[in-house]
Order: sequence, then C-alpha cells, then structure tokens
Amino acid sequence: MDKSWMHSDRRSKAYEFGVEAFLNFAVENLLTTTHIRCPCVKCVNLKLFGVGIIRDHVYFNGIDQSYKNWTFHGEPREATTNASRNVEEDDGHSRYSFVSEEIDMDDNDFGDFGSDPYEFANVIGDGDQPVYPGDSLPEGNTIPTSMYEAKKCALGLSYEKMHACPNDCILYRKEYDDSTNCPTCGISRWKEGKDSILKEGVPAKVVWYFPPIPRFKRMFQSHETAKSLTWHAARKSIDGQMSHPADSPSWKLLDDKWPEFGNEPRNLRLALSSDGFNPHISLSSRYSCWPVILVTYNLPPWLCMKRKFMMLTLLIFGTKQPGNDIDVYLEPLIDDLKSLWVGIRGVYDAHNGEYFTLRAALMWTINDFPAYGNLSGCVVKGYKACPICGDDTPSHRLKNGHKICYIGHRKWLPINHPYRRQRAAFNGKLEYGIPPEPLTGEEVLHMVENGDRVCWKKKSIFFDLEYWKYLPVRHALDVMHIEKNVCDSIIGTLLEIPGKNKDGIAARLDLLNMGVKTDLQPEYGEIRTRLPPGPWNLSKAEKREVCNSFYGMKVPEGYSSNIKNLVSLQDSRLLGLKSHDCHTLMQQLPPVAIRSVLEKPARYAITRLCFFFNAICAKTVDVSKLDKLEEDVVVTLCLLEKYFPPSFFDIMVHLVVHLVREVRLCGPVYFRWMYLFERYMKVLKGYVQNRTRPEGCIAERYIAEEAVEFCTQHLSDVSTVGVPSSQKMGVSKPLSGCTNTEEVLPYIEQHMIHIRTAYPKFRKRTKWLQDKHYASRFKVNLRKTIMAYQKI
Repeated sequence: MDKSWMHSDRRSKAYEFGVEAFLNFAVENLLTTTHIRCPCVKCVNLKLFGVGIIRDHVYFNGIDQSYKNWTFHGEPREATTNASRNVEEDDGHSRYSFVSEEIDMDDNDFGDFGSDPYEFANVIGDGDQPVYPGDSLPEGNTIPTSMYEAKKCALGLSYEKMHACPNDCILYRKEYDDSTNCPTCGISRWKEGKDSILKEGVPAKVVWYFPPIPRFKRMFQSHETAKSLTWHAARKSIDGQMSHPADSPSWKLLDDKWPEFGNEPRNLRLALSSDGFNPHISLSSRYSCWPVILVTYNLPPWLCMKRKFMMLTLLIFGTKQPGNDIDVYLEPLIDDLKSLWVGIRGVYDAHNGEYFTLRAALMWTINDFPAYGNLSGCVVKGYKACPICGDDTPSHRLKNGHKICYIGHRKWLPINHPYRRQRAAFNGKLEYGIPPEPLTGEEVLHMVENGDRVCWKKKSIFFDLEYWKYLPVRHALDVMHIEKNVCDSIIGTLLEIPGKNKDGIAARLDLLNMGVKTDLQPEYGEIRTRLPPGPWNLSKAEKREVCNSFYGMKVPEGYSSNIKNLVSLQDSRLLGLKSHDCHTLMQQLPPVAIRSVLEKPARYAITRLCFFFNAICAKTVDVSKLDKLEEDVVVTLCLLEKYFPPSFFDIMVHLVVHLVREVRLCGPVYFRWMYLFERYMKVLKGYVQNRTRPEGCIAERYIAEEAVEFCTQHLSDVSTVGVPSSQKMGVSKPLSGCTNTEEVLPYIEQHMIHIRTAYPKFRKRTKWLQDKHYASRFKVNLRKTIMAYQKI
C-alpha cells in the first residue's frame, strides 16, 4: 500500500485520497465496519471506534506517522505487493509513478492527462510544495520565470489552431497539411499584405478546435461527476412517463441495436448545437462567430444542460456564416466522434476505481431552422421546406402575397373527420390525402447518394458516423424558435404590428383567388381601400384593451421580464419581445388578454394553441396522452386555417404539427431547445475584451475557466461555475416562503407579544403588527431567533 500520503498536508487531495484508501483497506481486511483501532496521533491504535469517527480523528488530529506497518488493520508484518503506486523521494520532491501489471494498454492510451489518474498527483505535489522554505521570494524560489512557463499547464487543457480556406473549401490538415494554396479554388493559404505581398506565416483564416476526447476523460477523473454520469442507469423510471432522454425510444434503440454499447452505462450519449452570434455586439454586423457545443445526456436533468457541462469544441470565425460549408469545419470533430464510437481505451473511472473503454454516440443536433438545413443538408425554403414531410409538404404559392404558405393540415385528421368535407372554410377543395410518412435515415442516405437532390442540398457529414442512418430523429426541431415565430405572427396579426402583420390587401386578394371568404375582399374607394373586418381583426378600442391587459399583468419574480416594459400604449403594440417573453406569452397570458375582445372561434383556436405549447413543454411527459395531444394540435391548426388568412401559415406554423412526434421519440422538449445554448453564447460573448482578436479572447478564457473548473473538482468546499448552488440545506428563505410548523408557532406568538409590549400605541392595529412581525429579524434568521427566545 502507498503510505506517502501520511506525510502530506491534511488539506491536500493526496491526503484525502490516502485516508479513504486506508479505511477501505482496513474494512476489507478486518471484515468489520463497527469498531476498529484508530491510528490518529491521540489514540495511537489504543481505542476502538467506528469508521466515521476514525475518519474525523485522522483529519482533525492527523495520523500517527510512525505507524508504518498497518498490522492492526490487516497488513502482514512483511507486506509485498505486485502493483502499487510508489513514491520516490528525490531532493525533497515527491514524484508519483504508477506501475500496473493488470491492464494491457497501448502507448497512446496515456497521451494526455485525462488518461492517468495519478498524473494529477504531480500537480498535487507541486501544490503542496512551498514556494521557498521560510520566506516569500528570495533567491532559489520555484516561481516560473515567465508567463510562457506559467502557462505550460500539466493538465492537458489546450486547443488546436487549424488553417482554413477563406472560401470554406478545406481545412489544411491531413493530406493538405503542407499545402500553400487551396486545391479547390486556388486561393492562397496566407494573408495578403497592404502592398499585395504575401506575409508568410499569417494564415488567411483560422479555426479553433478543442478536442473533446481529453475532456470526456477528465469528466471521469472527478468522483462526483463520474458517479453522476451513470445516474440514468441507477434511477428508478416510471412506466409510461418520460422525464429524461434515457426514457425515450431513441435512447433504447442504441441499447437494442448495439447491446455492447448499451450494456455499459458509462458510455456517453451526446447532442450537438451550433448557432451564430456577433462577438462585437453592434460594432460590426458582418463579423460572425459560430461555436459548436456538445452536451452529455448521461447526467441527471439538473446537471446535463448546465454551463459547466457544455463542451465547446469548435470556434468558426469569419466575415460570413459557414452555411452549407460547415461540414468542412466539422471534419476533425467527426473524426473524434468516430474514434469515440470505436472506443477509447484506458479511461480511468474515479468513482469505481477502475479503467474501462469509453464509447460515445451523437444522438441528434439542436439548431434553429436555417442551421437545421445547413447541418442536415435538407432544403428549408420553398415548396418542400419541411424536412419531415419532404416531397409531400403541403405548400401553396400565394399569387398576390408572393409567398409560399403551408396549409392543408386536414390530411392529418382521421379519414372520416367532418373538416375533410368542408370546402368553403378551407381552400375550396375536399381533402382525401393521408399524412406523409417521415423518411428514415437509410432512405435519406440512399437518396443523396444516388443524386436525388430534390429536397436535399448535400450529403451531411454526419452520415460518416456508422450509427447515424439508423437514428429516428437526427436533427431536432427547436421549440424555442418555433414558439417565438408563432407568437410573433399571432401578436403581430391581432395588433396589426408593421412587419409582423399577416393581414393586408395582398392577403385578402389571395383569399379571393382561392375562392374562400369572398366577403373579406378589399373594398376600393376614391380615397382609400377598406378591408372588411375578419375574425382576427380588432378595433382600436379592443387593441387598447388588450394592451392594457398586458400592461397591468403582474407575474411572479423570475417568471418573465417585466411585461409592462414591452407594451406601448400610445400605438397599441408589443415591442422588443425576446424568445423567453414569447415563451411566457404563448404559455398562459394571451387567453387572459383576448378573452373579452376577440370573436369566439378565433379566440378558441388561439387558446387551444397556447394550451398545446403549455402541455408540450412539461418536464414530465405522459406517453399515454401523446396521441390525444397530437390529435388536438391537428384540430387546432385546422381551426386556425378556418379563421386566419393563408399568409399566416409560414413554415414555422406548419412545423408545430411535428412536435409531438419528436417528443414521442426523444423525450421532454426542454432537453432539445436552444434557450440554454443561447445563454451560453452570451457567456462566450462576454469573454471578448480585445475587439481586434475576439476569437483569441474566447479561446483563452474558455481554456482558463476549464482549467480552474477541473482543479476545483479536486478541492474541498469550493463552488463551481455553471451549476446553481443548492438551497436545500439550512433555512435560506424567510418564513413567508415556507409552511409554519407546530414547532415554530410558539415562537411566532412570543414574538407578537414582544411587539405589542414594545409598541403599546399600536396594540389594536393588527395589520401594522403583522407587517412589523414580517419585517423583523425573526423573518430573516429563524435559527438565531429561536436560540434567543430559548435563552429568554
């Protein structure tokens, strides 16, 4: 056994590891957990205690360093071991080495720090070593002599800078590593100077790549994180309820099709997200930054989507968005994902204290709709804009509006539904169609490989992953952006907000061309054209009443932004709606605002849509209710078609019909929306301090934060970034936020008596006494107040 920890600082991690190893050794060899001898300085193996008390003694008093042979705890007089962790003393410096005869590994298995758990002991030894004995910085100190040496971190936290073609043709890697010109477009690899003289060594475009494999290994270096990564296998799931992606058919498909992958709960299930933002805020609208982020679904719901576990893998910078050429930049990440699918050997699990082969699979991507098309390779505009309906997308071109609308949701209704036979209320035709069947990944791959590019722009690079074509949902629809666009369309049409209003002369003429709602056609006059009021129109007084309803709403703290600040009473509009504002509006608020002003049919349809979004965003999904929910949303969309103009139905409104399908296959919505990624991009934007080199600021600060985060996992009582602190321990809220139990009520009565005595003039003013009671320190700190009254 390694006994070097006995001489370490009791505050160090090496001492903590050693104490636990000693106690485990004693329990295993003595075959008892009740009473064993305590080896602390005060007890010196003369007293018997339980394991918990001995642990406290060893920390508070220190272990007897003369106790070199643990004979009282199961070690033989002359102990010999074959595989151990050894410590060699060399001029007062501790050097940790690990010798194992049980695990056969390649040389590359320990290529970075994340592979070897004892490599961190070198860092621990450096941390325990004083700068200089007895003084601060005299001659002979061990402080690094330069910033360059200080930044040589032994933790293996780094990134790679890859040169790229400015036209997004290639990355200069592998066979193009030594090329000076792009083999596709011929442009130079290097940046041109002011006098058109090539500046050798200054690349024209650089991409920052953060390899994910070392970071996945380091996740298992932490005892707590390694334990949390198998949470999904240890939890008790409820039949018929989905509260985590582990309950979804997509997760179970990987388990069933590849049992060797599913039988190891430590194998990772990942999701990828990418979106663009402007790091200069409003200083340069042309500059674009596209981070590519990975999240791990093995973690419990309260951890897996938090900032700490969002893994930045790529930073793509340039004056334009990568668009369909984003596959070029994803090549190194796809290579690593291929390696993770095969398996990374020699990964140490700190929780179980063993090595294993780590594998990982990418389950889906999460993006807004334009990025959805860039990553999936499908068309997201035009007649076949729906990636799920494909060739059978229900689309219709509006002659006067010069737009394509997506109406025809009656085909999702039961075959005998009465709406199918109503002509005048819809598009003037009977509906006999059936809903389109979504294409499988194998069918999509066959189409793009055989040149059938009607609905597809390219073959996605994700098909290079062996398992990708078998996944039922490869790219997830983002509910956040769908909800925001639908909310903007509804609010903009009801309040006639310029730029968001779906009604107008062109919309009325399109109704006339379709032969429906002919009573709503424009009435042309000598001075102006009058539009007859439709079911969706409000008068000026009704608009003012709706805005006053929003203006006077008071919501709980943290529920949303201040609704009052979004309302303009002068012109009866809602301005500056953010994504989360639209989320709260679509969930509960519109039915309250329009209940007395809008006609019943249109009001009923909008209310049903709000209830749908409220139900689909639940944290726990009842599988038995999904069929009914899907039927309801189809009826809701048909009702909207009856009472709203065709121009209202853009592609985002149509995508609502597919949301229940993705919930059924992938689990709760909040694991697949962009809110958390958008907030993380705001964090990345905050890293920018040097406006001339924003990409370098983001890369360096991300690496620095990751290094600090990794070190905090090996320290006690240190909070981490990106995980909310728990408020379960102690009383952190006033009594008004909790229930008064019988134990507390006597103290409340005593305090009220004290107030009446101290303020005799206000004895009969009950309201004043209660306000004084809630404003006192009794409300702030219950424990101190109870102790004070006990003393009295």
